[in-house]
Amino acid sequence: MINTIKKNFLLFLVICTIIFLILDSIFKFNIHCIFKTYTGFYCPGCGITRMFKSMIVFDFYQAFRYNPLLFIFTPFFFFLLINYLYCYYKKKESVFKKIPNIVWNILLFITIIYWILRNIIPWLAPTIV
Repeated sequence: MINTIKKNFLLFLVICTIIFLILDSIFKFNIHCIFKTYTGFYCPGCGITRMFKSMIVFDFYQAFRYNPLLFIFTPFFFFLLINYLYCYYKKKESVFKKIPNIVWNILLFITIIYWILRNIIPWLAPTIV
C-alpha cells in the first residue's frame, strides 16, 4: 500500500514537471522568489528554475550564472537521487543513509555563506549573460 503511494507520488511529480515545461515553453513564465519579493534580498535558491531550464537546453554557462552554488551541487544531488531510486526498487540500503551528519552540516554552512555573499557580491546574483 505505502509502496504504491510512493510510486504514484513519484509519477505525479514527473507528470507535473512535464506539464510545467510544456506550459513554460508556450507561455514563457517564471516562478518568482517570495523571499526576494518581500525582502529585496536573494535567497540561496534564487534562479534555480531558470538554472534547470538552461541545463535542459545544455546552456551550462548560463545555468551557472543563474545559481553557481546549486549548479555545483547538482551532480551530487542527482547522484543521491539516482542511488535512492535504485536502492528503493532493489530493496537495498541507500548511500543517502550512510552520509555522515558532518557532510550535511558543511553543505548547510556553505549555503549560508553563499546566501550572505550573493547579496554582497553582484556577480553571484542571478544574471542573464
